[in-house]
Amino acid sequence: MRQIVLDAETTGLEPSQGHRVIEIGCVELKDRRKTDAIFHQYMNPERKIEDGAYEVHGLSNDFLSSKPLFKDIVQDFINYVKGSELIIHNATFDVAFINAELSRLGHKWGKLEDVCQIVDTLKLARELHPGQKNNLDALCTRYYVDNSHRDVHGALLDAQILLDVYLAMTGGQAALSLGDDVATILNSENSPARLSTNRPALRVIRATEKELKEHQNRLNDIDSQSETGCLWKRLDGDSA
Repeated sequence: MRQIVLDAETTGLEPSQGHRVIEIGCVELKDRRKTDAIFHQYMNPERKIEDGAYEVHGLSNDFLSSKPLFKDIVQDFINYVKGSELIIHNATFDVAFINAELSRLGHKWGKLEDVCQIVDTLKLARELHPGQKNNLDALCTRYYVDNSHRDVHGALLDAQILLDVYLAMTGGQAALSLGDDVATILNSENSPARLSTNRPALRVIRATEKELKEHQNRLNDIDSQSETGCLWKRLDGDSA
């Protein structure tokens, strides 16, 4: 299977307001292994970059003024991604921007979904970790992926980081920066991880009387405000 991990940087947040793509970075996976085939391109957006966007990616209009237009690189881009499964974090955002660029060039280019399948790692992360932060930095911390070199957002850098995160999220080997123990656990499919029998005894820290009282008061507050009562009190056998 050929997969492409993609990230894009833009002049702002809304393609409907005329904001443009200014950088696309892609990294290729074949059979869940990274290859040397990358796609990376800066583009002249022909419009001003918003201050907030500049603070995120650090790409200036002066820097981009000499870069090609999207129409000049679109064929190379489509040739690179065609027939692949695109892996994108918050795919709705990036796909909307790229589709807006394709639309400007005429109907013959269609939409990105016409030539690729799309996998949204943000949606996947929310399914795996409901109620938690699931931005790329949070996922790097959760899956032990090194992103210490990420001072600003960059499309190619973020695509490379997302590749490691995606492999870790889906059970495969991530970056070489993973510790051996973590990589072993992530790669084990059928064998449960076992603790060493020589490990020191775990320290048990018990709640103080004050903490127990505060906990009970909190349960009472929940019980009084909930239509169905406090579940934890029922589990403890307390019907009050």
